[in-house]
Amino acid sequence: MSIRRTTKAARGAVAMASAVGLALVVAGCGGGGGAKGTDGDKPPARSTAPKDSGPGSPAADSDKVIGEMKGPDGVVVTLHSVVRDSGGFVTVNGTVANHGNRAFNAIDWRSNETELRSRSSISGATLVDKAGKKRYLVLRDTNGECLCTTGLSGLMPGASRPIFAQFPAPPAKVTQVDFQLPTMPPASVQITD
Repeated sequence: MSIRRTTKAARGAVAMASAVGLALVVAGCGGGGGAKGTDGDKPPARSTAPKDSGPGSPAADSDKVIGEMKGPDGVVVTLHSVVRDSGGFVTVNGTVANHGNRAFNAIDWRSNETELRSRSSISGATLVDKAGKKRYLVLRDTNGECLCTTGLSGLMPGASRPIFAQFPAPPAKVTQVDFQLPTMPPASVQITD
């Protein structure tokens, strides 16, 4: 085979690879429309899970109190709602407040799982159905992260922060459960629809 033929074949292969690469880039960039959705009129769907809003932000319906847990060093968790969602989940919303004299870190509230990335979360929370003798753990996403408040560290004295956790829903007939966090006494709460 001559050098001329080899060079021609190599140039053809490079041209083909370049054309395929360019086609993929154009396809990936096309139809964008900025922050619009696929139909061009609606923004992209957003998660309905509560977000960590930062220090001092009130939790959903923070005026309503359905339970309270008082722990060591002046840490108080006030529960505002335990709602059964139509998708088969139960979402617990509350507020953690630091009435103590030093910063609070939720290290003891995390679960013992080694796959979890967040070291300061409420991933160790549980819902307990005493009558059915079942315990429900915080749900995880496909990356192993808990569907709960994360980054809960450095809560200064006098500060508060909203918290949430999502669990698999107990059977519809179960309306009374205990919400538990490590190092805290349990709180009996009513599940609402």
